Amino acid sequence: MTERIAKHMVDRALWVSADDAEALATGTHADPFALLGIHDLEDGSLLRVYLPGALGVDVVERGSGALRCSLTPIQIPGLFVAWLPHTAPYRLHIRWPSGEQDTEDPYSFGLLLGEMDLYLIGEGNHRQLGHCLGAQAMEIDGISGVRFAVWAPNARRVSVVGHFNGWDGRRYPMRLRHPAGVWELFVPRLGPGEAYQYEILDAHGALALKADPVALATQMPPHTASVVADPTPFRWHDDDWLARRGELHEPTRPMTVYEVHAASWRKHGGDNGELYDWHDLIEYLIPYVVEMGFTHVELLPIMEHPFGGSWGYQPLSQFAPSGRFGNPEDFAAFVDACHLAGLGVILDWVPAHFPTDAHGLARFDGTALYEYEHPFEGFHQDWDTYIYNLGRREVHGFMLASALHWLRHFHVDALRVDAVASMLYRNYSRKEGEWIPNQYGGQENLEAIDFLRHLNDVVAEEVPGAVVIAEESTAWPGVTQPTAEGGLGFAYKWNMGWMHDTLQYIATDPLYRSYDHHNMTFPLVYAFSERFVLPISHDEVVHGKGSLINKMPGDEWQRFANLRAYLSVMWAQPGKKLLFMGCEFGQWREWSHDRELDWSLLGEPRHAGLHDLVRDLNCLYCELPALHERDADSSGFTWVIGDDKANSVFAWLRWSAEGAPLLVMANMTPITRYDYGVGVPLPGTWQEVFNSDAERYGGANIGNPGELTTHDTPLHGQSASLSLTLPGLAAVILQPC
Repeated sequence: MTERIAKHMVDRALWVSADDAEALATGTHADPFALLGIHDLEDGSLLRVYLPGALGVDVVERGSGALRCSLTPIQIPGLFVAWLPHTAPYRLHIRWPSGEQDTEDPYSFGLLLGEMDLYLIGEGNHRQLGHCLGAQAMEIDGISGVRFAVWAPNARRVSVVGHFNGWDGRRYPMRLRHPAGVWELFVPRLGPGEAYQYEILDAHGALALKADPVALATQMPPHTASVVADPTPFRWHDDDWLARRGELHEPTRPMTVYEVHAASWRKHGGDNGELYDWHDLIEYLIPYVVEMGFTHVELLPIMEHPFGGSWGYQPLSQFAPSGRFGNPEDFAAFVDACHLAGLGVILDWVPAHFPTDAHGLARFDGTALYEYEHPFEGFHQDWDTYIYNLGRREVHGFMLASALHWLRHFHVDALRVDAVASMLYRNYSRKEGEWIPNQYGGQENLEAIDFLRHLNDVVAEEVPGAVVIAEESTAWPGVTQPTAEGGLGFAYKWNMGWMHDTLQYIATDPLYRSYDHHNMTFPLVYAFSERFVLPISHDEVVHGKGSLINKMPGDEWQRFANLRAYLSVMWAQPGKKLLFMGCEFGQWREWSHDRELDWSLLGEPRHAGLHDLVRDLNCLYCELPALHERDADSSGFTWVIGDDKANSVFAWLRWSAEGAPLLVMANMTPITRYDYGVGVPLPGTWQEVFNSDAERYGGANIGNPGELTTHDTPLHGQSASLSLTLPGLAAVILQPC
């Protein structure tokens, strides 16, 4: 009897306080490492584990597996304790109702993240977050497992949950690292492919299941868990490409971009079929883009996003390729294959806003952590999304690290930054009284401006040859000007004004185009104020705007002729080129993300002819230096005829770096102009090298065959002149022989 009382008193001495026991049982304990794991005492060590649902736990030697002792259950179900005479590496042998488990104790491992990591996270300058936070498969003390780390400074408790612990947030509560606000835990014997989430007891005492903000892989939607990625380095084969891509991105080099929504370019079995994965796209998309003569493929955002109808523009995982198309290694293989085929890869990237889905970044720890607190600053009315608070150091660093992750880890060549205008202005798309001025009373979002400048400086410094492109729809000055000169530092800017004006012109009936003549000439007034990309993007063929071919006026013949002329003008004007998929063969139906392109149209002559025209334009644009070398230099462009409103005729010269000219003429009415005089800078013979009215493109084959001899008569400010036939609704390009 005396021995039982003595043992009971010893057991009671090993108990935790009633408050601690209750906190463990209710999943509210903020510092589990203070109780769990091994704790050294003067005459030995104390070991506690908390395993709700366990029937019993033994302690065994880590090396030999020899039994050291059995743990004693105390106070609450699942809490076990033992006194050990000495500290030594150990494992836990756990008996569950469903079977037995042998594992190391997560609470036997010391601090995981280094002080420098935590300092850089707090400073917003950790440029390798993808290898620091999140789920990192690794070995610690010779034990394989996964190190989890997540920033949630205002949470009361954070646990990592998954099938490995029955999704029970009481099982693996994490350690909080002050003052960085990062929670960490090493879970032994986990590996790549394991699904997980964070169970967060937030600042207000509410429970939430959250995906990992720095997950490197994810489950396929509609599932929302993150996935432990395989840490095996991808074996790249693109050293030669990376060594020369900086030169390929210079303003003097051709850049012609095929914009693709990966989920709807093509499907197995047609509209309702299976999505192509990255290996399918390697097999079919890459050869197609190369054969069409494009230099780059641009992908609408492939970061994981919960709603497919957002086309990726509401991403939740800024470090993880969508599981819709395969795993991260598959995406790396796609980029590698593009480079081996001579194609650059541009990714659309969204630092302006994020969706409100409960499992995402929204109110991540119960507070406005990633977003601004006030809805006048933190909520986008247009898109029902939250706005990143880029003035917060950690959020600034999070987005900077995301950009670098795609460029470095996946060898992506360029990021196209979505919705830059919405970032630059605090009153973007807001009524008076619905926005908060900056500290100086202005409309500029100073935090976002600082972020964009920092982003462009860091990319230039750390990823040589990679570039950043802005989708910016206002007249903000200096978007592509260096940051040292007060600019934003982007390499290129989408020319939204050109797109708007020229589409309005080409959609006008030719009978009335004389009234809209300025829409074709005005964009050249500012064409050299920035380094521009001329975009005909996905935004122009959705939401009731109709397909590109359906914007054209007239009967079917005229629609194709108009589109051939328009694309020819686009390729012959200053600026890099971007064309959305399906526009290259004149798809009639408006683009839908739910179905594939109408590939059967290529069996019809006019569609096939348009397809051939785009391919030939790409080849011509790349082969003729005058069409690309001075894209960003006003001396590379000269108007010859810009004022012939009555005939809707335009003529201009493009000049190579060595001063070799090309003459471009466009007749934007269906009337053929015979003996049309035009001035040229060089006497002698000229020849037509391109004609959008050629029979092979579906045209009437009217033009200027053979060699053309100039007249000595000066015209249009040029020293000589030519007499040309201008086919209706067509563009022609001529060069000296």
